[in-house]
Amino acid sequence: MEGTSLIALGVVVLSAVLILRGWDVRLVLLSAALLLGAVTGEWPRIIRTFLTTLANEKFVVPICSAMGFAYVLRHTGCDQHLVRLLLRPLRPVRALLIPGVILAAFIVNIPVISQTSTAACVGPVAIPLLRAAGYSATTSGVCLLLGSSVGGELLNPGAPELLTIAAANEGHPLAPPTEQARTTLPPVVLVQLSVALLVCWLLCRWWWERAETNQGPQNSETSTAPIRLSAALVPLVPLLLLFATGPPLHWLEIPQSWVAPARPDGSRDPAYHTRVIGLAMLVGVAAAALVVPQKARDCMQQFFEGAGYGFAHIVSLIVTAHCFGTAMEAAGVAQSLGHLITLAPELLVPLAALVPLLFAALCGSGMASTQSLYGFFHEPALAVGVDPVELGALTAVGSAAGRTMSPVAAVTLMCAQLTGSQPLSLACRVCWPLLAGIATVICLRCFAGL
Repeated sequence: MEGTSLIALGVVVLSAVLILRGWDVRLVLLSAALLLGAVTGEWPRIIRTFLTTLANEKFVVPICSAMGFAYVLRHTGCDQHLVRLLLRPLRPVRALLIPGVILAAFIVNIPVISQTSTAACVGPVAIPLLRAAGYSATTSGVCLLLGSSVGGELLNPGAPELLTIAAANEGHPLAPPTEQARTTLPPVVLVQLSVALLVCWLLCRWWWERAETNQGPQNSETSTAPIRLSAALVPLVPLLLLFATGPPLHWLEIPQSWVAPARPDGSRDPAYHTRVIGLAMLVGVAAAALVVPQKARDCMQQFFEGAGYGFAHIVSLIVTAHCFGTAMEAAGVAQSLGHLITLAPELLVPLAALVPLLFAALCGSGMASTQSLYGFFHEPALAVGVDPVELGALTAVGSAAGRTMSPVAAVTLMCAQLTGSQPLSLACRVCWPLLAGIATVICLRCFAGL
């Protein structure tokens, strides 16, 4: 088993080199998984994992419906109303632009879920403000990237990471996604955000430089257009609906017959929570069409275009990363980690945050990292008496940090495109605030019981 673990480590190093050299992430991860499957004799298991994950509604429904909703928000302009509502007070106060942009993007990411869509809707408003204040393109990109990807979506019960943790801890009182988003994740996410924001704010004094005289066109119409409060509230509709229908509030009850066939024994279908997320996103689409009726005609077209984008660029990455994680497990990596944690239980918390961070930085997806690696730490957590749901919060936040510092992540590429900077430069600069944040989270979890 140790020999195959060493082979797996070599495959990881080779995969990292190929990805950094520009190879497609999905091709590299799937090829590496099949290679390890051939070495261990588990290649049929890899193929089964590929096919089952490709059609797993736990990922397809929430991700594709959330991306469809994000496209509808962009089509109707509701996302821009929310962004302008958040950023307008910052226009006259230059000193608060950096933390203000980061916080605004973080808040928008909570209902939108998609980091790329968050950057796409915040960027056109935030970047001209930062550039006009004299900040460089790279600094502007760092602020947009950090706010859009540091982990705001983890406070939304519809985030797929929460569904992964919930599925592994069925029956745990904190396992339902609404409970995770309300109880276990906010302390971890907000500590990470606070430390990363402060470090970024301080370091930007080193990176700051006067912008060139010709700053390019600034969309003054976008930044000064009137704000419709009704449109600004549309992005929050699915989020509020999910909290209202989940524990502990239970203000609304979605009949199971709406989303899944009734069972003879009266029990709830396991897919209920996943499909309620999709239903909440459809309600958001309907709200956008009602608030902006002149754009209603093409809302469903935009929804399915966004769903297709989510499948092609997010679900596909989760599928291949899950195959890679399965191959690593077959190679004995999970068993080796479990043995190491049994010998040194104090390593559980750092490893649960840092290993997903490294994998997400490699593959560019926090969702894929959480899905692939959380199972590596679930059983060791139970063995040493650590709450697996609280440990899942560390894994999710570590994965979000790794995605944000990945030069191949979709959100990094989007921020680089919007600001005219280099993805690798953004990733290198944003890593220091993120590492400071995750180190603080680990220390507080180990010594203060965060």
